[in-house]
Amino acid sequence: MSSSVHEVNVIPEESITPINLPDCYTKIAEIAFYKAEIRGFEPGHELDDWIEAELEFKEMVAKNTHP
Repeated sequence: MSSSVHEVNVIPEESITPINLPDCYTKIAEIAFYKAEIRGFEPGHELDDWIEAELEFKEMVAKNTHP
């Protein structure tokens, strides 16, 4: 008896939009910038802004709603 492995693509390729990594970082930086701007650029929150921006960006990508 031979066993074979079959790959199954759960998400159709048509629904996947590839994202260039430098573009990804640029968009995250833009989102983080606007978060800082809203806060009046108060120092000490840069990492928080970046992490929140990453999460927002990942949600947008998951929903395929690129900003």
